[in-house]
Amino acid sequence: MASDTKPKARLPRGLVDRHGGELAATRAMLEKIRAVYALYGFEALETPAIEYTDALGKFLPDQDRPNEGVFSFQDDDEQWLSLRYDLTAPLARYVAEHFDQLPKPYRSYRAGTVFRNEKPGPGRFRQFMQFDADTVGAPSVAADAEICMMAADTLEAVGIARGDYVIKVNNRKVLDGVLEAIGLGGDDNAGRRLTVLRAIDKLDKVGIDGVRDLLGKGRLDPSGDFTKGAGLETADIDRVSAFVSAGAGLSGLDKLALVVGESQSGRDGLDELRLIGRLVAAAGYDDGRVLIDPSVVRGLEYYTGPVYEAELTFEVKDEDGRPVRFGSVAGGGRYDGLVARFRGEPVPATGFSIGVSRLLHALAYLGKLETEAEIGPVVVLAMDKEPERIADYMKMVAALRANGIRAEMYLGGSGMKAQMKYADKRNAPAVIIQGSNEKAAGEVQIKDLVEGAKIAAGIADNAEYRAARPAQFAVKESEMVDAIRGILERRAAPSLGLAD
Repeated sequence: MASDTKPKARLPRGLVDRHGGELAATRAMLEKIRAVYALYGFEALETPAIEYTDALGKFLPDQDRPNEGVFSFQDDDEQWLSLRYDLTAPLARYVAEHFDQLPKPYRSYRAGTVFRNEKPGPGRFRQFMQFDADTVGAPSVAADAEICMMAADTLEAVGIARGDYVIKVNNRKVLDGVLEAIGLGGDDNAGRRLTVLRAIDKLDKVGIDGVRDLLGKGRLDPSGDFTKGAGLETADIDRVSAFVSAGAGLSGLDKLALVVGESQSGRDGLDELRLIGRLVAAAGYDDGRVLIDPSVVRGLEYYTGPVYEAELTFEVKDEDGRPVRFGSVAGGGRYDGLVARFRGEPVPATGFSIGVSRLLHALAYLGKLETEAEIGPVVVLAMDKEPERIADYMKMVAALRANGIRAEMYLGGSGMKAQMKYADKRNAPAVIIQGSNEKAAGEVQIKDLVEGAKIAAGIADNAEYRAARPAQFAVKESEMVDAIRGILERRAAPSLGLAD
């Protein structure tokens, strides 16, 4: 008996298929984000999804096959390549490669898919989209303050109301000062330092007690998975906890001064936060939109100065039905060392990244997502199959397209009833029908599917429906384009506020 060799149609774990409605909503949101970025003077850039692995940054594990956290493979010349983990490291490579030709500061935005070779879970995917904006070549924290203000403007542009979000700002230099104070400075402690950063970064998910566990021996989560901790002593855990719990606002900086002690890095970080606070206040964004908050860390090792997160503050229900804040939808910070890796000289840079899917989810929750199905094409039904008649239908489609109207001829092999069902599934605004009688009269029948559905809803029985032939009318072939345009204009009128 022959074996069944057919492949099984299945989606890999951690990946999703996205349909037309979601893609249309995504495009609409991305355009609003792009418009804000452009308003601030940023220009578009696109980088490839694949980079040489060594270009992606020192945060990758040092292994013979560097495939933990990233998807990697060897080229035919035995060099390691990886799917990009984020959009920042590829930007650093691009700037370093074209440094002499680019204006400095160089301000760019990029939207694209990134890939994480991590365990998938609820809301955690291996492929997702980010939308970044970065300024390279600006040493002043004025660039960081501007990014934070742009983040606020972006959230409002897509529909997040003022008061439903906050842009939280911290400084990694302050945390570096704390880490130096507990003996985790220097390159030899890079691994443990990263573990501490990732522990603090989970504050909003596991709370201060969970963070303390992750700073110590480790944490067993409710699912039974154990995460190994940083192994700090109790006194050091207390110091890191005091840093995280210092409190938001400029008033919390005085408490942080006590925590960082004599660390020059820590003091420099506090000075930068004070300056950001003044700049934000001068522009009027200190009304709750942008806030100094020491709980913001960002988990990646390459951040070197101010770090920030855009957090949505309205409540949603968690998996157990408990009210929780929606949480972070964007974040970023200063990474003065990434471009320097390629050039061997300091190149200051800062930027932030929006999690596109997560922001879409937030807008859907608030009922502000543009989810209306995209208007499909006008469908010309293939009533007759003879070649000369197919040529007639093709001519109609070409005339519609020449006038900027989306249109297609039905290319399947089914009859009229199935063709009408096809047009409904395509969300067609209208169909065009021309049988032999209409052809002889030089006419076409046009059926307005939207208006027809409204009328049909009020008709009692099939006989009445057939007699009414709702929203179907005949026009001369020469008038077809104008008639279709009229249907499309009437459909668009309510969204433009023109309906009666």
